[in-house]
Amino acid sequence: METILALGMPGGPEIFVILFIVLLLFGAKKIPDLARGLGRGIREFKDATKEIKKEVDEAGKEIDKQ
Repeated sequence: METILALGMPGGPEIFVILFIVLLLFGAKKIPDLARGLGRGIREFKDATKEIKKEVDEAGKEIDKQ
């Protein structure tokens, strides 16, 4: 009996189907551009979260000094 996960990660066959659909929709020439854009977005998100964490830590240190 197969267990069905409501919010689980897709397995091997599902990933291949998703990649095939992406290839059909965007074509082989557009995929590197999409990947670069996704990478830039992830990098900006990480930088923003680091900056926010730094600001929160600095504010906490100022409060501790008082």
